Amino acid sequence: MKSPALLLALCAAAQGLSLHQPRDGHPRVLQLDLQRNHIPNPVAHDRLRRRSGTVNGTLDNMQTLYFLNVSMGTPAQDLRMHLDTGSSDLWVNTARSAMCSMRSQPCSASGTYTANTSSTYAYLGSYFNISYVDGSGAAGDYVTDTLHVDGHDFTGFQFGIGYTSTSAQNVLGIGYPANEVQVARSGLKAYQNMPARMAADGVIASSAYSLWLNDVDANTGSILFGGVDASRYSGNLVSVPILQVDGTYLEFFITMTGLDMGSNPVGEQGMALAVLLDSGSSLTYLPDDLTQSVYEAVNATYQEDEGVAFVPCSLRDSGTSMTFHFSSPAAVAVPVREMILDLKDLTGKDLSFDNGVPACLFGISPAGTSTSVLGDTFLRSAYVVYDMANNEIALAQTRFNASAPDVREIGGASSPVPSAAAVNTPVAAASGLPAGGSDGNGKAAGRNKNGGGGVVVPSAVLVGVLVGVMSFVV
Repeated sequence: MKSPALLLALCAAAQGLSLHQPRDGHPRVLQLDLQRNHIPNPVAHDRLRRRSGTVNGTLDNMQTLYFLNVSMGTPAQDLRMHLDTGSSDLWVNTARSAMCSMRSQPCSASGTYTANTSSTYAYLGSYFNISYVDGSGAAGDYVTDTLHVDGHDFTGFQFGIGYTSTSAQNVLGIGYPANEVQVARSGLKAYQNMPARMAADGVIASSAYSLWLNDVDANTGSILFGGVDASRYSGNLVSVPILQVDGTYLEFFITMTGLDMGSNPVGEQGMALAVLLDSGSSLTYLPDDLTQSVYEAVNATYQEDEGVAFVPCSLRDSGTSMTFHFSSPAAVAVPVREMILDLKDLTGKDLSFDNGVPACLFGISPAGTSTSVLGDTFLRSAYVVYDMANNEIALAQTRFNASAPDVREIGGASSPVPSAAAVNTPVAAASGLPAGGSDGNGKAAGRNKNGGGGVVVPSAVLVGVLVGVMSFVV
């Protein structure tokens, strides 16, 4: 499928993200290939994974979970990790937990970790605790052990063990270290999580990674640690600043300045909305009034008790695109077909409206009192570089189904920027920010203490899940 035209242009000044080929011709990158698979109950975990209290929010889902294969300990114990850009800790389940010891063996697909069988395990303390707004979560120990990732051994790597857990998936959070549980809950210093440790050990040159999910029909996608694949986006990368929270970089908030349906603006003019880029969310969540305007534009039917909207599946043939605008000139066009998700009931039968018209799930839901999130229904159309070294997000229009890699290493902040340009005038968020507001310089302060409610669709399953296999690029 052909990609929509890129709505980005180069700015006069270039700074921040550096893309280059190192002198020896071998970029220091790690590439994760993602494959799509089927898994039931797609939207329930969008609710489950919203963290509550002082721990900063993260979202998960059951429609597009991203996994990579690692192993832990000596001898190595194989684990399948859910890759999450919205959190920062690696944590694993253990076979002795009440959940994993159930007769149905819910943790068997992702694997479990047993500390006592590893000769390199070391205990740190019993202060690992992630909680969610519905009372679920995981709690247990912070420990260290040797993490094995695609031939690289990270000795003394810190992570959490969920001795008490209500999630069958192990989680690999790859956000800012300042968002780690021990920082938010215990007031301790941050430790080197996986991206930080990769950079510190020289596996990658910079604490950054790029995400390419491909289109809604594709079987594969990619995450590239430490690099950018120039074949997978069109036009130019444009960098926008990440918003701070309480003077600290915690999560991937950027400012959204507008939304168009075709050539028609939707919602208020002069928008300056803080939105969270999160690959762990199946859907996109926008303010209620903006979502209502979108529903009117696409003639969606909103089901309030489940918090989601449905549209005729034929809408995917409309040829219309939605354009998400950020600090000028950054923008990403999302074909409406990328917002249309197939649904089946638990018997495998396609869903339909009362009049017999086939019904599909629409990929935007109201955020309510929660943070606005640009999830997978947006991210599939964007090539996104999460650049923690320079505290920037670089955006470009994705190139669907690219097949000739052009991998380039991401260098440091002092290098010139051949492939990305920073916006001239970043827009500070004026709404949608966590509690505390903005200082007017693109910095947000405070947090939404409640996390917000999510959506649950217990009677339907979405077709498709992304499962990753790690490979090393040299």
